[in-house]
Amino acid sequence: MKKILLQKAYTAMQKSYSPYSDFKVGAALLCKNGNIYTGCNIENAAFSPTNCAERTAFFKAISEGEREFCAIAVVGGKNAEITDFCMPCGVCRQVMAEFCSGDFEIITANQNEIKTKKLSELLPEGFKI
Repeated sequence: MKKILLQKAYTAMQKSYSPYSDFKVGAALLCKNGNIYTGCNIENAAFSPTNCAERTAFFKAISEGEREFCAIAVVGGKNAEITDFCMPCGVCRQVMAEFCSGDFEIITANQNEIKTKKLSELLPEGFKI
């Protein structure tokens, strides 16, 4: 399943709108029911309205009624060239913490290997109400 998610994330990365940074990111979010939602980063000239690929995927899924998630694959790189692992930013990690448990998996890859981390590793003391 990891390779399928990574492939879908790579395909989503190709749809990125990133004319300012040229750093394209794609994400594929796996729901517990097996549905997969993809997202790409969408930049804006004002910068703060920019949305990350991970949040795009989450917001699409949530807007369709999904609330249970297993894993997300994230890939990215300058000019859509994957040269290193692409981890979610802090804002995306906090969004994940809103909807996922600490054992939620974040999958990323470079050209040679796949890396999987638990959300609790990437956001050990996320904000909760």
